[in-house]
Amino acid sequence: MLPMADTQIRPRPPVAFASGGRGNFDIFLALFCGLLLLSNIGATKLIAVNLFGAFPLTFDGGAILFPLTYVIGDVLAEVYGLRRAKRAIVTGFGLSIVASLTFLAVAAAPPDPSWTNQEAFEAILGFVPRIVVASLVGYVVGQWLNAWVLVRIKRITAERNLWIRLIGSTIVGEAADTTLFCLIAWGGLIGAGTMVNYIVVGFVYKVAVETICLPVTYLVIGRVKRHEPDYAPVTA
Repeated sequence: MLPMADTQIRPRPPVAFASGGRGNFDIFLALFCGLLLLSNIGATKLIAVNLFGAFPLTFDGGAILFPLTYVIGDVLAEVYGLRRAKRAIVTGFGLSIVASLTFLAVAAAPPDPSWTNQEAFEAILGFVPRIVVASLVGYVVGQWLNAWVLVRIKRITAERNLWIRLIGSTIVGEAADTTLFCLIAWGGLIGAGTMVNYIVVGFVYKVAVETICLPVTYLVIGRVKRHEPDYAPVTA
């Protein structure tokens, strides 16, 4: 028979979250939604960069800012928990739909005869609805997985090993997000080889950005936790 000590179930460590009712939640919510909307517009342009003049790298303009939504998403999930992170995701979802419908309405409205940029407007923002659909599908799935994985790992590790949950959640979330976005936004418009390049480069780039930003993310999360008046352990 095993000793009694070996058969006992160890209790999980306490997990801390802030309610978001006070403190800085609104600031991160605004940043999260703003970066998402800007990324949707930037994603209407495909960019090609030749690495050392030989190997072309394909990505879209949204990649410039979009990785930062995952950094902020990590802050939301780590500090405020899955419920508040879901609220931010849903809010961004709603604003993206409003933005897409607004661009559609503006493009469809008859232009003033003195305004000669109708075709340019439609060429850029007229493509946004498809980008938004792709972004919303990838974003909802990716951000949900990112928040869910981070919180699940935190319930096991509590305040320890923050880097594991930051990088682990990003890898899962960005893999789903990037693949879904690229296929929906550009499927049928670019070749298979370009598509594979697009997905791989986007995924590696976004994960690399968050990895590089890890020290900053650590500082931000630590500071936010210290300044949230009700950041305290809750039942796991």
